[in-house]
Amino acid sequence: MTRLISIVLFLALWQIGARFLGPHYLPAPAAVIETMIAEARSGALAFNLGVTLARVFAGFSLAMVAGSALGVALGRLPWLDRLVDPWVVILLNTPALVIIMFAYVWGGLNEVSALMAIALNKLPNAVVTLREGARALDPALDEMAQAFAFPRWRRWRHVVAPQLAPFFAAAARGGLALVWKIVLVVELLGRPNGVGFKMNEAFQLFDLRLLLAYAAPFVALMMLAETFVLRPAEKAANWRLRHDA
Repeated sequence: MTRLISIVLFLALWQIGARFLGPHYLPAPAAVIETMIAEARSGALAFNLGVTLARVFAGFSLAMVAGSALGVALGRLPWLDRLVDPWVVILLNTPALVIIMFAYVWGGLNEVSALMAIALNKLPNAVVTLREGARALDPALDEMAQAFAFPRWRRWRHVVAPQLAPFFAAAARGGLALVWKIVLVVELLGRPNGVGFKMNEAFQLFDLRLLLAYAAPFVALMMLAETFVLRPAEKAANWRLRHDA
């Protein structure tokens, strides 16, 4: 209910701002909705949103799988952590724009390069978060699993995974917020479709109505994912950890 009130307040402030600034600087919500409906009827809105969401899902999944595996390995193997840590620090501190440009220069303006740029920007965050989770594993539980001769898969399922779940959920929640932004830049710089491409097109035409018509549903989808997927998943992961403890 509070979130709904916040959205209504935002729309009211938007309407007031549009009235004071004028349509050249800030189109009214009704004008943006009208443009959104026109884009939806032409099929362009659904197509470009679908393309962008596919890139978000692919890049996010690739980064989470690789980053989680590497992060756990670094947390469990100190020698590997000392070897790889400088690379992780470099990736963490390299601007996203630089990584995207290098990906396109080295791999060409294609979908593979775009996905690699997205994944590489998210990867170090997942590595760092899961590395801390692996370091925080309770050695007593590990010793207990060894004493009872748990098979490797059972140890991971019943001992390691519940302890890592909150860290994985935190990495996923923060990482998805980052990936949303990175995908738009990737599309703006080197893809012929997607929300980022359409927003760049609107910018070149100085068409704020079109720009907001693509930005608004994209932000709405992000909020829906945060509210109904990521936040409940994080709560469930933390509850399971407390329950198992």
